[in-house]
Amino acid sequence: MNFNYYNTFIQVAADCPVYHGITPQTKKAGKTVPMIQYELLMENPYTYTQEELYYQVHIRHKEIPLEEAQARRDEIWNELYSKHHACLRACMLPKKYGWGLHFDTEGRIALYGMESKEYDQYAQSSDVKQLAAMRSSRK
Repeated sequence: MNFNYYNTFIQVAADCPVYHGITPQTKKAGKTVPMIQYELLMENPYTYTQEELYYQVHIRHKEIPLEEAQARRDEIWNELYSKHHACLRACMLPKKYGWGLHFDTEGRIALYGMESKEYDQYAQSSDVKQLAAMRSSRK
């Protein structure tokens, strides 16, 4: 199974409610999936593929201890990917929080705020496949 993107840029959704990249916040205890995705991608640009990002988010969101995650990596991975997952076009970072997602030729991801010159460069580039994040509402 490989559902990574390669040499692709996911632009923010047409109905994104913000005008620049913002940090996901929550009012409840614990971190949300968008918060974990944001932290991993900001701290580690071009480190994770979509599949690896989903795995890392899963173990953090479920608070699986590092030792257990390492010892059971294949089992956890196979269990995680035995179910369908939406692609990153449907994640909240480009839909709600104003972040574009660039995938390099090896499928590794970096975030760019929609106000940044890098975002504009990737969004206007004919050298990368252009995709839009999914809208939050139907029109």
